[in-house]
Amino acid sequence: MQFKQILLLAILCANVFFAEAQIRPSTLRGTLKSNLGEPVRSATIKLQNTSYGAISDQDGEFEIKNVKPGNYVVLIKVIGFKDHKKDIRLASGENLHLTIKVTENVEQMETVNVLGRTVAQETNRQAFNVTAIDAKKLYNSTLDISGALDRVAGIRVRESGGVGSNFNLSLNGFSGNHVKYFIDGIPMDNFGTSFQINNIPINIADRIEVYKGVVPMWLGSDALGGAINIVTGDRYRNYLDVSYSYGSFNTHRSVINAAATSKNGLTIQLNAFQNYSDNDYKVKVEASDIYTGAFAPAALLRRFNDKYHNETAILNVGVVDKSYADKLLFGITTGQNYKEIQTGARMIQVFGAWHRKGTIIMPTLKYKKTNLIPGLDLTVNANYNLGTEQNIDTVNARYDWYGNSKPTGTNGGERSRSLYKYKNNNGLATAMANYKISERQSVAVSNVFSTFNRKGSDELNPTNNDYETTKKTNKNVLGLGYNYDVKDRWSTTVFGKYISQGNTIGNGGSAKSTTTKFGYGTAATYFLNKNVQVKASYELTNRMPDAQEIFGDVENQEGNPSLKPEKSNNVNIGASYSFSINKINNFSVNANAIYRHADNFIYNRLNANQSKLVADNRDGVSTWGADADIRYSYKNWLSAGTTVTYQFLRNLQMYEPGYTSVSPLYKDQMPNIPYFFGNTDVSVTLKDVWKKGNTLNMGYNLLYVHAFWLYWPSLGSQAAGDEKRVVPQQFSHDLNFVYSMAGGRYNAGVEVKNITNAFLYDNFSLQKPGRGFYLNLRYFINKTTK
Repeated sequence: MQFKQILLLAILCANVFFAEAQIRPSTLRGTLKSNLGEPVRSATIKLQNTSYGAISDQDGEFEIKNVKPGNYVVLIKVIGFKDHKKDIRLASGENLHLTIKVTENVEQMETVNVLGRTVAQETNRQAFNVTAIDAKKLYNSTLDISGALDRVAGIRVRESGGVGSNFNLSLNGFSGNHVKYFIDGIPMDNFGTSFQINNIPINIADRIEVYKGVVPMWLGSDALGGAINIVTGDRYRNYLDVSYSYGSFNTHRSVINAAATSKNGLTIQLNAFQNYSDNDYKVKVEASDIYTGAFAPAALLRRFNDKYHNETAILNVGVVDKSYADKLLFGITTGQNYKEIQTGARMIQVFGAWHRKGTIIMPTLKYKKTNLIPGLDLTVNANYNLGTEQNIDTVNARYDWYGNSKPTGTNGGERSRSLYKYKNNNGLATAMANYKISERQSVAVSNVFSTFNRKGSDELNPTNNDYETTKKTNKNVLGLGYNYDVKDRWSTTVFGKYISQGNTIGNGGSAKSTTTKFGYGTAATYFLNKNVQVKASYELTNRMPDAQEIFGDVENQEGNPSLKPEKSNNVNIGASYSFSINKINNFSVNANAIYRHADNFIYNRLNANQSKLVADNRDGVSTWGADADIRYSYKNWLSAGTTVTYQFLRNLQMYEPGYTSVSPLYKDQMPNIPYFFGNTDVSVTLKDVWKKGNTLNMGYNLLYVHAFWLYWPSLGSQAAGDEKRVVPQQFSHDLNFVYSMAGGRYNAGVEVKNITNAFLYDNFSLQKPGRGFYLNLRYFINKTTK
């Protein structure tokens, strides 16, 4: 009898188990629109009497995942609109999509401010020192990714010229490869010259996340100073976004973004863009005629060998919202670029025919699945760049700034006669798994493997031994993290990273080395109330020398195989405060302080003949700094903000080659790094201009950079009148006007950059473009899949 009871109980338990196993979580997605068909953003969507909820984004879209099947009442609340309710039923494993129209509440529209947070605002609430840029607000501009980043507190994007020029982003004083770049969390180390942040249009991104100092473990990076993550978003709707701009210096930019998704989840996505510019702006240089020797100390001359163009297309095909994958995409990124090289590392060195070109052919795989098993999310990405780069220097002549040329009578080219064509054979594979232990606890593990193997040949120099030299490196970053989160109250993360890198250098791979490093860190945030947040983070981080630093870039970067890995202790503290006065005057204040102490700090200096940059180590560098931004908005038509950054980088290397005692450079300020700079912007939005649904936006932006030392301060005196040792104080003023019609479907914009035609400099006084005028036209249409 007892056996029968046990058997019956076992059968009942098995039935319950199998019944539960057949119940799969469901997903609710939707789009909110006004009566005019415009997206309704920052709305709160709740399933009544449950903890399920979401906030609509800039496109009015929302998503609620892992919902238990059943009957629910969807409640939508948003300031300026009437509350809306809708009954729904979710079946097991169903992916339901709703398109909901909400009705404006005219009485509230002009008397209250919008509550709720966008995705960018939610990102800023992380424990890390992070700033998120809402890229969608900039879609009607001619900005590229680097231009948008240049307006963030703590960032200076330093370019060597105009469109397509070499750039060096400085983040809280750390620059170059101290800062790593990602697109949707995938490292961009192997994307080549055809796909860089200063040629990617802003329209590609939904938002841009800037991590200052401590970098989250899930990015799988050995960044020392911070990280930039370009988030393109999972926009699986049917849409078309096309823009074209034309402006000064014969500059053309075109962008096409499109996607189509069927009801059964088949999706195709296209992102394509091109940039072209003659970059023939005038510069003030010390020029001498190559034939007469006549010297002009401040000649105003046009750049004549600086043409640039690139074309890139990204195609993804796959499925979404399947039981086996939220996203499974197979893709190909193809592109090409052409760049004429006007100067070397300094403007005193001028070229008239030297140029380079490159291609990108990169197959990709993207996979993501939430709740692969209950609580486990998995993301896998892989790509391999089959593209080529070529350095073309075949003219045996010397040029001056007037465009005159003089044969050299040798076969040496302008710098080094070459038709060197090579592949870097970059490969990348990433995997990220996150397991939710409970509502508040989760653990994650990530692994990023990358490879570099430069191979090439030069038909003009077939016996050059350097081209046969093995240049290979493999790197692996393994991370483990734990997170404890009490929503809207406090959050803590602890993590560790294990990094290994193997380099092979020399003929036949004669010199091999393997280096391993371990780092760790923590980040925490606490909300004193709904308006005040404080945060702090610490990391002991390591960075391996980059392939370009070890082997050079075959242009203006000389290789240094003896570079040592860097190590740094990074500390960040920050606070944010937001409040309103009379519900129509809205303020937000963010402030952060940083401290860095780096050993074997890698920095760029001029090589022996001052013609190229070369990476080198310093025994130690310390950084103290702070940045802040303040924003104000009045109702929904006026917005203004200011960012300010101060950073002091000090050399801690006591002994230098050539000095028998303590170096005079000890405790000197690091040269050629801006230490005080900021931005101010003001915008006014006027609705229903000339016609209901049409909007006029007018904006102004100011960039200020304080004068800074070009060389070591102790080796020259500004007071003595040696102004060439100092990059002068700079102001740049920009204006923009955008008129949007039919609720944003048609857009026309005009921009004026550097209104006063000021002389602007970044790297070793390389001059940037003067005043420019630009026209931008954009068409956007969106039809959400039902």
